[in-house]
Amino acid sequence: MTPKTLSFKCAIVTGGGGGIGRAMAEYLISINKKVLIVGRTEKNLAQTAKELGRGTSYYVLDTGDISSIPSFIKKVISEHPDVDCLINNAGVQRPLNVNNFELEKADQEININIRGPMHLAIGFLPHFKTKPAATIINVSSALGFIPFSIINPVYNGTKAWLHFWTLNLRTQLAKENVKVVEIAPPMVATDLHRERSDPDDNKKEKNSSTLGIEEFMEFVKKGLEADKDTIGAGMSEGIVDRWNKEFGDQYNKAAEGYIKG
Repeated sequence: MTPKTLSFKCAIVTGGGGGIGRAMAEYLISINKKVLIVGRTEKNLAQTAKELGRGTSYYVLDTGDISSIPSFIKKVISEHPDVDCLINNAGVQRPLNVNNFELEKADQEININIRGPMHLAIGFLPHFKTKPAATIINVSSALGFIPFSIINPVYNGTKAWLHFWTLNLRTQLAKENVKVVEIAPPMVATDLHRERSDPDDNKKEKNSSTLGIEEFMEFVKKGLEADKDTIGAGMSEGIVDRWNKEFGDQYNKAAEGYIKG
């Protein structure tokens, strides 16, 4: 039987030094979960861990550096054998023009947004299967359903991949003790747009459809506590509902056939 989403005890949150990752960590700590935050900048992580309190630990990891992930997983499990939740939140969004395409930047974006989450999930999975219950949460995007941010073709594609991979991961683990959840944010007032010409164009004073972090987390909290498989927020809530209405039944039939074997 699939466990409850919040039945885990210890969560590791990538991109936990700020933005959505930090907000997720704060929420989990508030409901008495142990949290390990992960990111690329040690100074930022150390300050965030101190502010989070409750003995929060941190690990320095570039999730796009795929070769470093196996040793990272081994270290985490050795030092925190109670870890039973992975939140794949780290991500990067880069404006890229196909007429003057920067392949190196695109490759790095794919590594961070696709290969990192995949290698982390598959790497932690054997350990998670030894637990009474475990959870994998993948943070995708409304842009993975409708790619209307035309200047971000690679980001849109990576989030579409994460959405569909999460669906299949959930189906393949349906008989296991691992709950698989997708969170699909809309535009949220974080630093995700830091590489745009206007890095603040996702802030509320410039875009009326943007959600503040606290507003976004209200949707996330309700979705996690209600054991929803896919959690939208604000505008993305309607997008998720529309996708399910149009394609949900067809996918569910295929999933049922796979599970019955």
